Amino acid sequence: MKSRIPVVLLACGSFNPITNMHLRLFEVARDHLHQTAVPELKLLCGADILKTFQTPNLWKEAHIQEIVEKFGMVCVSRTGHNPKEYISGSAILQRYQHNIHLVREPVQNELSSTYIRRALSQGQSVKYLLPDAVITYIKEHNLYTGDSSKDSTQRNETSW
Repeated sequence: MKSRIPVVLLACGSFNPITNMHLRLFEVARDHLHQTAVPELKLLCGADILKTFQTPNLWKEAHIQEIVEKFGMVCVSRTGHNPKEYISGSAILQRYQHNIHLVREPVQNELSSTYIRRALSQGQSVKYLLPDAVITYIKEHNLYTGDSSKDSTQRNETSW
């Protein structure tokens, strides 16, 4: 059996709420790094976060350079995003692209926290999209509903 190299991944994103696909990022990145690299500390993100490096005044260029130069990144593919295009559109990312691991998620998805929040506010089920413990927490704290400010005993129960 091939020995495993310890991996430390630091993730960023809203994770609001955290979905199974957010958790899946860690699995995909770990598997990729075990097969291809001697990992250290890397920033883990979806391609949508990599795109935000192009958003004016959101990230400081010095911070982007420090992340990709000193630590590197593992960027997991996401439907509707082209991380190679994002890299080619940035001089900093181009310069340090050898430190950016682009990983293809074999289970393509369009799941996002935005979709989850919208579904919950409309009373739709999110079962199997979120960990059960997250669903329980959301229900107990009356989060993401149209009537979040009301007492939880006064709202209608949903089929989550």
